[in-house]
Amino acid sequence: CRSVMTTICDLPEDVLVELLSLLPARELICTCRLVCTQWRYVVDLTTLWKRKCQREGFYIQNLDRSISDWKIFYMLCNLKRNLIKNPCAEENFRHWKLDKNDGDKWKIEDLPGCHGTNMPDPKVHKYFVTSYGPCFKSQLITLHKEGYWNQLMDEKRPEIVVKDWYAARFDCGCRYELTVRLLSEDYIVLDEFRPEPVVIEQWSDAMWREISHTFQNYPAGVRYIWFQHGGQDTQFWAGWYGIRVTNSSITIGPLTL
Repeated sequence: CRSVMTTICDLPEDVLVELLSLLPARELICTCRLVCTQWRYVVDLTTLWKRKCQREGFYIQNLDRSISDWKIFYMLCNLKRNLIKNPCAEENFRHWKLDKNDGDKWKIEDLPGCHGTNMPDPKVHKYFVTSYGPCFKSQLITLHKEGYWNQLMDEKRPEIVVKDWYAARFDCGCRYELTVRLLSEDYIVLDEFRPEPVVIEQWSDAMWREISHTFQNYPAGVRYIWFQHGGQDTQFWAGWYGIRVTNSSITIGPLTL
């Protein structure tokens, strides 16, 4: 009797799907897909990417019919994270550009702070605080460096969710401002979220409040996201009586509606 040598290509399709779904997405696309026609076919199967979503906790049954491309859905879920660096002042002012730093300048304080309250999120321990002169700081996010390639942003237009938290001291009024811009390769503004400034009167409840916005159906060509926030106090008191900000976030994810 002559023994017959078998290879991994002889495995049933469902077994091959299960095995390949264990590999990282980059290896699947850049290596496995190039092995042979059969592997290319398997790597492109919806069932493989749905299996990866199930394995890594991204699968939501009630979204099953609304997801047209499980490969893109997986990649967006896998990439999703806060793109704002040092959002809670744990690294001093690292990663932030201080666009305006007037009065007694920006400062970092520990929660809850004088005449303040704690954040709803117990993992947040610090905040940035402004002074009597205008204080604004910003970050510029380069999407390509964060793993979001041009074709993905132009064709899929994934949701871009912006969130920020702000609060005032109980004993002083203040002003809060936020601007977020989606920029092209040449830094042309393609879309913008710039709500009316929030003015908090003296003797407020000093509670932390969240502001959020979701960019959808924005123009093609988005390559950068520019985030800027800040403000000042309205009593013009020396020291740090202005708006407090922390826990800022920008996340990019799959469309969920």
